[in-house]
Parts: sequence; C-alpha cells; structure tokens
Amino acid sequence: MKANMGILDRVLRILIAVSIVILYYTHIISGTVAIVLLVVAGIFILTSFVSFCPLYYTFGLRTNKTTR
Repeated sequence: MKANMGILDRVLRILIAVSIVILYYTHIISGTVAIVLLVVAGIFILTSFVSFCPLYYTFGLRTNKTTR
C-alpha cells in the first residue's frame, strides 16, 4: 500500500473530521445524519493517518507527488 495522499489533503481531512465531531458534540447535527457524518469522519481520520485512500487508488488519483 503506497501513500497516495499529500500533506494538504491529509490536513484538510483531519480538519473536516474534527469539525464534524464538534458539530455532533454541540448538538448541531443529530440523528441519522450525525451517524453517517461520524462514520465519514472516522474514515477521514483513518485514511489521513495511513496516507492511503482506497477511492483514490480505484480512480487512479494521487495527491502525493513525492512518491511514484
């Protein structure tokens, strides 16, 4: 599994995930929407830490320009 995510992509995903968690804990989002968004936030955090996005791989995308 080669890294296919650049640093900007990773930072943006973490910021989005943190924003979703904050919205959930401040009760701005709730119900099914909250659960779906929390799952997405978890996926964003996981993919950010491993620097690999399966969807990027599937579509042949790469935001990490340092490794080829």
